[in-house]
Amino acid sequence: MTGFDLTKLLAERGDERYELHARHLNHQLPRMLHTIGFDKVYERAEGAYFYDAEGNDYLDMLAGFGVMGLGRHHPVVRQALHDVLDAQLADLTRFDCQPLPGLLAERLLGHAPGLDRVFFGNSGTEAVETALKFARYATGRPRVLYCAHAFHGLTTGSLSVNGEDGFRDGFAPLLPDTPVPLGDLAALERELRARDVAALVVEPIQGKGVHAAPPGYLRAARELLHKHGALLIVDEVQTGLGRTGDFFAYQHEQGVDPDLVCVAKSLSGGYVPVGATLGKEWIFKKVYSSMDRVLVHSASFGSNAQAMAAGLATLAVMEDERLTENARRTGDALRERLAALVGRYELLHEVRGRGLMIGIEFGKPKSLGLRSRWTMLQAARKGLFAQMVVVPLLQKHRILTQVSGDHLEVIKLIPPLVIGEAEVDRFVGAFTQVMDEAHNGGGLIWDFGRTLIKQAVANR
Repeated sequence: MTGFDLTKLLAERGDERYELHARHLNHQLPRMLHTIGFDKVYERAEGAYFYDAEGNDYLDMLAGFGVMGLGRHHPVVRQALHDVLDAQLADLTRFDCQPLPGLLAERLLGHAPGLDRVFFGNSGTEAVETALKFARYATGRPRVLYCAHAFHGLTTGSLSVNGEDGFRDGFAPLLPDTPVPLGDLAALERELRARDVAALVVEPIQGKGVHAAPPGYLRAARELLHKHGALLIVDEVQTGLGRTGDFFAYQHEQGVDPDLVCVAKSLSGGYVPVGATLGKEWIFKKVYSSMDRVLVHSASFGSNAQAMAAGLATLAVMEDERLTENARRTGDALRERLAALVGRYELLHEVRGRGLMIGIEFGKPKSLGLRSRWTMLQAARKGLFAQMVVVPLLQKHRILTQVSGDHLEVIKLIPPLVIGEAEVDRFVGAFTQVMDEAHNGGGLIWDFGRTLIKQAVANR
């Protein structure tokens, strides 16, 4: 035995968490968390809640950026991981075929008619990288189209199809890919006429801003792409696995039939990094065209037993607990109750989304007093008002949310799929109180606004 004792180590040095991060990791993260008052210390988590040392509960409407679809520490997934470790499988030999990857692929493909094979990696960005490589090789073409404001990952290939300049700045040169507006079929067809396009990669609902593809767009885009010899890649990293009230978000529309689909985040129940690229038979057979090419695309930890067992358990929980149906039902209730507030609050512009992926957008008010404050915030930095709403939701109401992108006045809600009526009541009640304070001109929200303005000006 070694002298390693994890419980003892955490007990002795757990209080150093922010100092250790500032010293050895991304030093800007603890600085940012302290500035906005998010430097909490959570002792444990279960389901849709965190708990601090005093036992206070915090409602999680963020789900680790969508990773914790089942909530935290689901007992079925935990047991599956214990079981697979206890089994002492001959994992990752690389020169055998273990059963778990095949079983998980079979289960995934059962939810995706028209797709035939799966490649397992370790993340959403790896799933996108796989799709980009496979599309280029299968078509023999170099260029991939993506949508403005898209987010597909931060490695070099996926960054090349990332529609947010803030992520791309300073990392050029990237791959020769081209943006098109989401929903603009004419722009798509103009690019396709060059006959050098391998694929279009698209989110059915964009994570940045929570903008859905217009009705009929995905189906029409697929038809255009196939007419010009190109492929449709659907990025379901955040929207997939029940998030929007269907297993995949593209399935809300009939006849889409994508060529490649990217999956990750909640596939392992939040325990183990995992990603998957689902695709058509002919694409996989072209990439892996001979025994010489058997390892032409692979991942050292891809298909590992822990990830595969967690994935199988996650899909079983989703089915047994009917979480896709719950996402649709609970999401509709939450969205409708929030949308009913739009006419009540002039700072509240729109509520949109599908299932448990909801965007709350704020906009310029009409009344003179609020309009002057709004203008002051916008002059300092766009997106400050949304951040001003997020902070009191955590500080006063113990609800964790996120701003939906840099310079966006949008809050995105992507809670665990296990939430229900009680969590909807808690969020709507807290949000209503924050909006009341914002429109009355007092409270924590405007005090914090002054802090954010100072910070924004100092960073210029």
